[in-house]
Amino acid sequence: MFDLILNRLKGKRILVLGFGREGRSTLRFLNQYLPDAAVAVADKNEMEGVTHFGDHYLEAMRDYDIVIKTPGISLKDVNIQGVEITSQTDLFLRQFHSQTIGISGTKGKSTTTSLIYHLLKASGRDAILTGNIGIPCFDVMEQIKPDSIVVYELSAHQLEFVHNSPRVGVLLNVFEEHLDHFGTFERYKYAKFNLLRFMGEEDFAVIHDTLLMDALDMGVNNVVFSNMDFDLDEGALPVLGAHNLLNVKAALCACEVYGIDAREVIPHLYSFTPLEHRLQRVGCFGGVTFVNDSISTIPQAAIAACETLGRVDFLLLGGLDRDIDYRPLADYLARHPVPHLLFTGKAGERMRQLLQDKGVSSALQCYASMEEAFDYLRINAQEGDVCLLSPAASSYDQYKNFEERGKKFMRLAQDFSPAS
Repeated sequence: MFDLILNRLKGKRILVLGFGREGRSTLRFLNQYLPDAAVAVADKNEMEGVTHFGDHYLEAMRDYDIVIKTPGISLKDVNIQGVEITSQTDLFLRQFHSQTIGISGTKGKSTTTSLIYHLLKASGRDAILTGNIGIPCFDVMEQIKPDSIVVYELSAHQLEFVHNSPRVGVLLNVFEEHLDHFGTFERYKYAKFNLLRFMGEEDFAVIHDTLLMDALDMGVNNVVFSNMDFDLDEGALPVLGAHNLLNVKAALCACEVYGIDAREVIPHLYSFTPLEHRLQRVGCFGGVTFVNDSISTIPQAAIAACETLGRVDFLLLGGLDRDIDYRPLADYLARHPVPHLLFTGKAGERMRQLLQDKGVSSALQCYASMEEAFDYLRINAQEGDVCLLSPAASSYDQYKNFEERGKKFMRLAQDFSPAS
């Protein structure tokens, strides 16, 4: 049934590296389809089902013929010479390359992935959603029929060890991000470009500009989505901002190069439900409008959020420091001042120092918790103000993920009332 995957693994001693959601999915697949295979699991944490654990668990890689690595494991400081490494994504694309639209980019990939899936489903196609959006690809393989179209959100972590590309690859943008995992921006970019690196003559790259293809020295078929002009009612689009208009164009181009006329799917754009935590208007409480953009983990995302809203009176910034260059954001905020800038975490401290060095006129306020930020709001906010959470930094110093951060912001916003 999955002959290309099984032939790659058959007869080999297999190590599943990482035992989170995707690692467990991989083990289920192996137990079902290769029940006689020699399979072990390695994870830093000791738990049921894990063979190798502890601080030196990565050393187990050399004891196996092939390693199926999960996205969350960083190997940036590990000598992997002589180790055969694959992943769910690599194996999946080996089997289902011709039926897959893969979407990546530092920002916008979840929105664009969800949009493509919505357009295909609404137009009657058998579309299957998978990938970084929270659904391991091995969990959907049994649903795939010959006419199915797989819409696969791909992170740089998932692309790091692939040797196969999708039939249609959508690369939205590449900004500095995830340096804690990759070590350098160059290694991060290399992983992103794997989306397109292994394309054949029948495959198609949907890209923002041709500079990318020039940098890769690749001659694959490509379409530049930023140059495309579709007959759209931009004011009626359910997603906001110039950056989301680009995501819409990328989605339409992906459908077109897959063989579906954009004119057929355009009417379905207007019934799309935007994802949470992405320029999400929480509401007006105590006279203040609150906008949740917790997905913002890089400076370019915070800039785009400010540009889209036009007016921002309170901007919540900061979080985990991943050594990203925050000068573009500092330059933007120096040119387009926000009256109140609130900073948290080590990333926030770096941003605050950059703005202080520039002598910006904004009030620069540090906060240790979201509640503390709202205490400041209660004292200083006035009716008609706009408060935006667009942190330009990862959430992992205080929260499980950006969703948890966004939900906390929304809860506090809904209970907000100014000090009397």
